[in-house]
Amino acid sequence: MAAAVAIAAPASPTSPSSKGAAATVRTLTVTDHRNGKTHSVPIEEDTIRASFFEQLGLSVYDNGYLNTSVCRSSICFIDGEKGILRYRGYDIEELAEKSSFLEVSYLLIYGDLPTARQLETWTTRVMRHTYVHENMIDYLKSFRYDAHPMGMIVSATAAMSTFHPEASSALHGEQIYEDEATVNKQIFRLIGKVPTLAAIAYRHRIGRPYVYPSNELDFVGNFLYMMDRLSETSYTPNPTLVRALDIIFILHADHELNCSTSAMRQLASTGIDPFTCVAGSAAALYGPMHGGANEAALRMLEEIGTLENIPAFIEQVKAKKRKLMGFGHRVYKFYDPRAKLMRKTAEKVFEVMGRSPLIDIAVELERIALSDEYFIKRNLYPNVDFYSGIIYKAMGFPTDFYPVLFAIARTAGWLAHWREQLADRAPIFRPAQAYDGVTPRTYVPLAERKEAEPAGPPAAAAAAKNAGAGAGVAGGEARRARAAAAAAAAAEAGDRRRARAAA
Repeated sequence: MAAAVAIAAPASPTSPSSKGAAATVRTLTVTDHRNGKTHSVPIEEDTIRASFFEQLGLSVYDNGYLNTSVCRSSICFIDGEKGILRYRGYDIEELAEKSSFLEVSYLLIYGDLPTARQLETWTTRVMRHTYVHENMIDYLKSFRYDAHPMGMIVSATAAMSTFHPEASSALHGEQIYEDEATVNKQIFRLIGKVPTLAAIAYRHRIGRPYVYPSNELDFVGNFLYMMDRLSETSYTPNPTLVRALDIIFILHADHELNCSTSAMRQLASTGIDPFTCVAGSAAALYGPMHGGANEAALRMLEEIGTLENIPAFIEQVKAKKRKLMGFGHRVYKFYDPRAKLMRKTAEKVFEVMGRSPLIDIAVELERIALSDEYFIKRNLYPNVDFYSGIIYKAMGFPTDFYPVLFAIARTAGWLAHWREQLADRAPIFRPAQAYDGVTPRTYVPLAERKEAEPAGPPAAAAAAKNAGAGAGVAGGEARRARAAAAAAAAAEAGDRRRARAAA
């Protein structure tokens, strides 16, 4: 039977809300036609409690969390209809123009922009924790020469918890994170050390010795220094590229409750340490549908190749034969504000590294998407991934390193949500499921069980066997391809490194 739903008329005003505006009591009226009863549930800041439906013997089915709020947060605000993104109330455009990544990280984690003294203390503490234990370096050296850098980051971040046993809630109990000094110490460590792990992963791939951090440089400058320095005693990254990467980190620092941030909160709800939480979040970011989206957009532009090929490609998209990567967003129904800033940043990078022909293809695709009714009706506007891959390529970063750069920036956002959840004392996450399995059945003894008929024709087994043999050949080819890619990366690293150096 159906249930009728209606929003009741506003009642008398209540006391002012925490946001300072006078609030009104609003309710949702639900008539359950199974029994004729009518129920009323309060609407709190455009949400209703899911426990209300539990009282009716129902649960809310929301596959993929398309419209489920699992927490209340004051960190990040998004208005997808208007293309607005704010960190702690500040527009992302203003922060990207006027602040540094470390300054924005402080804002996300602690709620306010730091004073000059607070920023100095914060920067000192973070940079003091950029060094990693020598045993961690030995651990990273044990990876294969062609190991994916994101796999190294996930593994090393998880392993970091074993280097700081005093921070292990598994050993000392979750009450250790009731101490603010303990919380801050792990924040300093993670924001400081993740870029170091990333630089080590990069140099491991190209067979170069690892570079120790330099506290004479700022956060992003130090990262590029660890990536590119050879034997010079005074190597300095190009300041234009340092600032460009700083802006990109700001744009990627947080984005509400995305997949990896949801993983952070879910893991944090168990009481485990933040190193394990960040490793789990980074693992979620590793997925091509999340942190790998900019790589997919870049490959699409490379496949298009020239401006002349765009019309044919657009027709394939409309015929649903190809996907338009880097356009559209689960949240935004308008232009992603980060995409505009990425495009401006791209021009600055091209002034140093030379203009990429891919940018002309990107600009033309954007023009078509913003003027063609097909794309407008489907809200397919450029998102942050559309231009970020072009910038990373121009700066010389290997394609499989893109999610690592994303992880460096998003660590600040993950930790902001971790700290907020500690303060909220949220219960352990335990989503419900809608069971879709078989009904009760009788147990059959082993001797009486019969194998089910194969789903495919008899030739399927032989085909599967042949496929397995072919997979061995393909596997050998894949290994040789990875080895060649690693060798090529090492050969090209010198050119990238010289280009990224200060003139």
